Amino acid sequence: MVTHKTKGIVLRTVRYGETSVIAAIYTELFGLQSYLVNGVRVTSKKGSGKANLLQPCAILDLVVYHNEMKNLQRIKEFRWGYVYESIFFNVFRNSVALFMIELLQRSLKQPEPNPSLFNFVEDAFIHLDKASDAVSANFPLYFAVSLSGFYGFRITDRFTPALAYLDLEEGKFSDTRPSHMHFLEEENSRIVSDLLKVMQPSELSQLKLNQETRRVLLHALETFYALHIEDFGKMKTLPVLEAVLS
Repeated sequence: MVTHKTKGIVLRTVRYGETSVIAAIYTELFGLQSYLVNGVRVTSKKGSGKANLLQPCAILDLVVYHNEMKNLQRIKEFRWGYVYESIFFNVFRNSVALFMIELLQRSLKQPEPNPSLFNFVEDAFIHLDKASDAVSANFPLYFAVSLSGFYGFRITDRFTPALAYLDLEEGKFSDTRPSHMHFLEEENSRIVSDLLKVMQPSELSQLKLNQETRRVLLHALETFYALHIEDFGKMKTLPVLEAVLS
């Protein structure tokens, strides 16, 4: 069988049988895929430590088999593609990373590859791993605002004092208060506009936001995604992230 080399970001792993797992991995080459990985839960010299590589947000170098006719693929080899310095050990950054993973899980609906999206996500995790606390605190907002652009419903940044209402249903700034309840007032609209202007995550340290503002904006962005993605639901990591950010 033909094998393919690709990078992958682990989204979720569930146990399968006595020694195996099924891992949902977002790959550079094939998009979102499910892989059956045998023997990784065996405590032996060969299997020991392998399951550790399959935890959420791990960036891996993979050698995989791929069959378009199958829903469940197989991995021949896998190893670290990037070794995190802090994400797995720092409660603050780990909570942000798990929020990002859940947002991806709820928004990636199709298996189709999207190399530019993959590169953005990989880059975001690496930046988060090295980020200061000031940058990390604003990272969930930056990631959510930026990610939407890859799905085709990015907010159009035309904020001015005259266009001060952010209409979350339309994804644009408006000069009149929307008739529905899904919108932001001027101050929070301006902050979203600032987030849209961020080119590098390091710039996030310049955004001085308090805990309540972050909370309001995170819930607004959750609503924004729910309005544009069918069956998006409620994010389970959001209450945890709020507690950590406080």
